[in-house]
Amino acid sequence: MSLLADPATLAVLIVAVILLGMAKGGLAGVGALATPLAALVLPPATAAALLLPILIVQDVVSVWSFRATWDGWIIGWMLPGAAVGIFGGYYFAEAVNEAQLMAALGGITMLFGLYRLWVERGGRVVAASRSPGWVGSLFGVATGLTSQIAHAGGPPFQMWVTPRQLPHLVFIGTSSILFALINWMKVPAYLALGAFPHEVVVAALLLMPLAIVSTLVTVRWLKRMDPARFYVIIYVLMVLLGAKLLWDGVHG
Repeated sequence: MSLLADPATLAVLIVAVILLGMAKGGLAGVGALATPLAALVLPPATAAALLLPILIVQDVVSVWSFRATWDGWIIGWMLPGAAVGIFGGYYFAEAVNEAQLMAALGGITMLFGLYRLWVERGGRVVAASRSPGWVGSLFGVATGLTSQIAHAGGPPFQMWVTPRQLPHLVFIGTSSILFALINWMKVPAYLALGAFPHEVVVAALLLMPLAIVSTLVTVRWLKRMDPARFYVIIYVLMVLLGAKLLWDGVHG
């Protein structure tokens, strides 16, 4: 029986895929809601496996759209840490308490978003962060770990990169390329866990057209956005996302 045969399951997965499309289109972090949402109607491991092929297809759209605007220095420092985090998430999969991890991630994300909104209140000009690359590697570990477990690597990425105040299209392009690489790095671990049975692959293929359209629509919107508004939107989303992850983790 198809995973999409139940109307309620289909409706929830459609919303999850649209959230992923918004994230891949440039609203980094909001995609972290997709796996917990899909897990309302599917076993968590199945939900994560279903969304990974969709993420990879959306990566193609976002990387192509922002291929000319990205920061290789950031990717170079974060990617090795992300590889460590992905391996840790795979190796310690049975020992990790996902609810506690998501609650901690949600609390930190919410506080960080509130702090940045307070710091930059009233449109004040704030000096860009110049933290060293090794700090980015540590955030890369957190990015890889949370991405491997629940496709929730956006918030740790944002915590290190948003204070650097990149041009908003460079921020989006850097996020697109980094997470495209991370998602391919996750594939061997998912294969080793036997996460892609036939019904999961079929459901992912059926949802892919919506995944592509939702990504393209968000890309088009963000390319036209006033750069000054972009980071305010990102910080507000971080507060809302953090609160949701914290709530789900505490009550999960």
